[in-house]
Amino acid sequence: MWKFSLRRILIMIPQLVLLSMLIFVLAKMMPGDALSGTIDPNIDPARIEELRIQMGWYDPWHEQYAKWIGGVIQGDLGQSFRFKMPVTELMGQRMVNSFWLSVTTLILTYLIAIPLGITSGRYNDTWKDQLITGYSYVGFATPIFIFALVMLWIFGFQLGWFPTSGSVKPGLEPGTFEYVMSKFYHLLLPAISTALIVTYNTIQYLRNDIVDTKQRDFILTARAKGASERRVYNRHIFRNSLLPVAAFFGYEITFLIGGSIFIENIFGYPGMGQLLIESIRLRDYSVVTATTLLFGVAAVVGALLSDIILSIIDPRIRIK
Repeated sequence: MWKFSLRRILIMIPQLVLLSMLIFVLAKMMPGDALSGTIDPNIDPARIEELRIQMGWYDPWHEQYAKWIGGVIQGDLGQSFRFKMPVTELMGQRMVNSFWLSVTTLILTYLIAIPLGITSGRYNDTWKDQLITGYSYVGFATPIFIFALVMLWIFGFQLGWFPTSGSVKPGLEPGTFEYVMSKFYHLLLPAISTALIVTYNTIQYLRNDIVDTKQRDFILTARAKGASERRVYNRHIFRNSLLPVAAFFGYEITFLIGGSIFIENIFGYPGMGQLLIESIRLRDYSVVTATTLLFGVAAVVGALLSDIILSIIDPRIRIK
């Protein structure tokens, strides 16, 4: 087991190196820079060029990359040109919001998907199965940003059940019960909107696995021995079908990371996704590279986590 995990970690290292190089080069290829477009027109253009030279923006890309990646290894992600603060401090403020949004979304996703997947698989080819399958097909076909906009319009603007932006009500003291409840209340609608639309994958995977497991020889043997239908499902079918779903936990995290970029901007939720879009719009390269690298690392680690869990569940996939 440890050999498989070690090999996967070693494979991950060059992936992260290539990912960091790609992110840095693409960020540098963006048109303009942080001094373009929003600079006071009264400033002497020669002074602007002098600032660009002092910041090393005209140095060869490999020298800039070496300087940047050296800082990343030491935990220094640079200084935000627009927000006037260290990138690590800026990301730390937003990362907490994104973390709790992702955790809440993941919990809601499994609370919705597992019961529906089990029901659809147990009663396959019935009206229950057709109804749940139709819901999952709608989720597959609907873009997440379209669904989020509809949810925001209905439950935020029309019904007024949820706030339409922000992560907490202004004026509340951090650490109080009202503050915690306000934080939860603000992330609830984005989390529900995401969970409702991303459950289709888990539902269909669980449903198909249950239908396949019902036809296995050991299930037929259990029934032939006189085991009750309830015991067959609870002790054999459900237990075996839920294990692979747990193995894809890391991929669920990766999917949520990508979706958070749309969700946080649509709901005005101050997290990492919103910070990424803001920094791209402001051409704040230090923040762009740091946030994109964090998303990429989370995706790679999520895939690694899924492979390790799957290897524990099914030893046949381990690399000897």
